[in-house]
Amino acid sequence: MKTFVAFLIPGGIIFLAAVGFLRPQGLPRWFQGPVQALPVIVLGFGLFFGWYLSSSRLILSLLVLALADRAVILFPPTDPDPGSANHVIFAATTFLLPLNLMALSLIKEEAISTWRGVLRLPLVLIQPFLVLWLSLPEQAGLALSLQQPLLPILKAGWTALPQPALLAFGGALLLIGVRFIVQKNPLDSGALWALMTSFAAFQGLHYGWSATSFLSAAGLILFLTLVQASHQRMYRDDLTGLPGKLAYEEAVAGLGKKYVLAVVGIDQLKQYGNQHGKPVSEQVLRLVAPKVLAAASPGKVYRLAGEEFTILFPRKTATDTLVNLEAIRKAVEQATIYLRGRDRVWEGGSFSRTGADDEALGVTASIGLAEAGDSRSSLGLVTKAAYRALYEAKGEGGNLVKRGTTLIDTPKPANPETGRIVAYSEFEN
Repeated sequence: MKTFVAFLIPGGIIFLAAVGFLRPQGLPRWFQGPVQALPVIVLGFGLFFGWYLSSSRLILSLLVLALADRAVILFPPTDPDPGSANHVIFAATTFLLPLNLMALSLIKEEAISTWRGVLRLPLVLIQPFLVLWLSLPEQAGLALSLQQPLLPILKAGWTALPQPALLAFGGALLLIGVRFIVQKNPLDSGALWALMTSFAAFQGLHYGWSATSFLSAAGLILFLTLVQASHQRMYRDDLTGLPGKLAYEEAVAGLGKKYVLAVVGIDQLKQYGNQHGKPVSEQVLRLVAPKVLAAASPGKVYRLAGEEFTILFPRKTATDTLVNLEAIRKAVEQATIYLRGRDRVWEGGSFSRTGADDEALGVTASIGLAEAGDSRSSLGLVTKAAYRALYEAKGEGGNLVKRGTTLIDTPKPANPETGRIVAYSEFEN
């Protein structure tokens, strides 16, 4: 359910709103003015925040959409001759746009000012000249390949898009959709809905729809999903998807005086990192994280850094949490994790088969907890007590839940032989 909601918001909502309201007569006349300003707003804000958030992907995607919009406006595919320059430009534009959005969704995100970002920009800006070159009469044979029927089963009666463009859209949608299912990245969700909105822009031309409005909606989807992903990176750990340091700091600000803090460490994680490398230990941590999260309720699980998970139990005592922490220990102990090859870690299950060369990676968890029972137990003291208990559990062999004691620092009395406080008046005598 959470995956479906993450997929639908915000891209799906904007797509449905575009189909419902951006059609002719879809909005009242008094609202037509703001809609006409949408392209300028999206392009301006998108370029600014793309630069601010160091996203060459957003900047280049918006340029691709803007160039496609100009191509449709300047060379509308209304000529009755299917071999005309306008139809060639339309075929090339509808073929290149999904390929561009797909490629941009796959590249590593970085600032446009880096050398990679600078090299990507000419690859986008040269495409309008390539399309114009294809529209020349001398290139009629090459241009015909972009309009050639490729699959007889794809009848063109329902759409004016050439089959190569349809296949480009279909392939891009399939690849990005699979990536979203595997990685749950909101940027992939945004790219998927932007592709669908762009397809609606081209398809709607023959119904009198404004391609500019729909392409602007596609840009808006990409912009909002970048903001969503940036917010998620601030509050969530990239490796495990658990709430991160910023979310933890907000949570401890409202903890109150009564709570339990627990630290969960995987006993074998450092060993696997030394033997097989850091990628293996990170994959083990990623597979264990959902098990800790599922068993920790009503506690809140965070990954701040390093190899441990931090769990907060607001308004609970140490006795209240022992059942949950023991459930976490058992859930980790029962995990079936294997190493295939040099660095591929996967989790076994009822329907999975292990290969002859698969190596079982046993995992257990040591857990240290500490309770804040009075106003003198600061968060720092409780955290130190929980970590001391964790190290003691590991020292006793691991796979153990151990409770720590909060040591309250008390001021030491002054040594009477070291001196005494002297009043200023004594110096006057």
